[in-house]
Formats: sequence, structure tokens, C-alpha cells
Amino acid sequence: MRTRPETLLILAMLAFALTGVAATFLDDVRLGAHDPVEVIPGLDPVSATPGIDPADAWFAAARPYCNPVEVESRLGRNAAPATERGTMNEAACYALAGKIDQARAAIERLPESRRYAAAGAVFAAGHPAADAGDNLAAGPLMELVIEYWPNHHMALYHAGTAAWERGDQPAAQRYLTDFLGEYAGEDGWRVNARSMLDEMAR
Repeated sequence: MRTRPETLLILAMLAFALTGVAATFLDDVRLGAHDPVEVIPGLDPVSATPGIDPADAWFAAARPYCNPVEVESRLGRNAAPATERGTMNEAACYALAGKIDQARAAIERLPESRRYAAAGAVFAAGHPAADAGDNLAAGPLMELVIEYWPNHHMALYHAGTAAWERGDQPAAQRYLTDFLGEYAGEDGWRVNARSMLDEMAR
């Protein structure tokens, strides 16, 4: 049976199309189905994510190293971005590591009008540990916050609790009394503060 010319033409066109599809598929496999994402040397890949401040991306990568053993070497090798936000996150990293003098030095590099904001960044970094019950460890960090944000009621509470736990009654009384003056809520925080003050008064 003879094959019609139209049939031969259709078969040839189909073979050509399939060859193109296969080449495209193989090329996609070779390239990983997309062009590679450009990585800027010295920049953590998350820093290139749209909408994320590079200073916050830096802190997210640095945070596991914000401890007394590793913080100095980490920040020596990979300094925070030279921006206001970067300086705030540097202070937070040092404070988490218990390096309060270095954290204070970072805050002092900021304009005076912005140091309270740096204190807020330090508080945000240390607050989860304090809320988890480790007030004693968080105490120095909270006292640093109070240096630059004296009426930060939750920093006052945690600093007061830490002072109470370590037996420093004068500091505990001062911080907890200031907390009660700043905090209007009638809840567990206030009850705890009053309880500690009452116990010290006895």
C-alpha cells in the first residue's frame, strides 16, 4: 500500500515537533528548569529576597552564633551591614551573647534620637528567653534596654524579676516599682510584680 504524500508530510512535521520538545525538555533538565539565581559575593542568599532588609537577613543568619563562645569570631568574619538597622542588630547579637559592653558600644554609635529604637531591637531579640522563664539570664540585656528606654514596662518587669531572683533587692524594688507605675493592666504581670514586692517588704 502506497503512502500518500500528505501523510508523509504530516509524519515529518510530527517528528520535527517531537524533536524540538525533547530538546527543550533536556535543556530544562540541564539548567534545572530555570536560570540560576545570581548570588552576590559576601551576601547571604536570603539577603537578596525581595522585601527583606539585608540587616535583618544578616541577623537571621548570625543569630545562632550570638553566644559567648562564637559571637566575636562570627562578627569579626561577617560584620553587620553598615546601616542604622545593621547597627541595631549588631547590638542585639552582642546582647544575646551577654557581651553587654560591646552591645552598648554599638548603640552609642547611633544618633541619640535613635538609641531607644536600638534598645527595642535588643528587647525583641531577648524577650522570648525571658518569657520562657529565663529571667536571670535575660536580666543584663533588659537592664541595657532600660538604659536607653527607661519606661519600657516589660523590660522593667523582666529586669526586676531577674534582680529578685539573684537576691538584689534594691534593684528589684526599683525596677518593679517603676514597672507598676508604667503598666496599667490588671493581669498576671502586675500580680507577680506585687507579689515579689510584698515578699521583699516582709
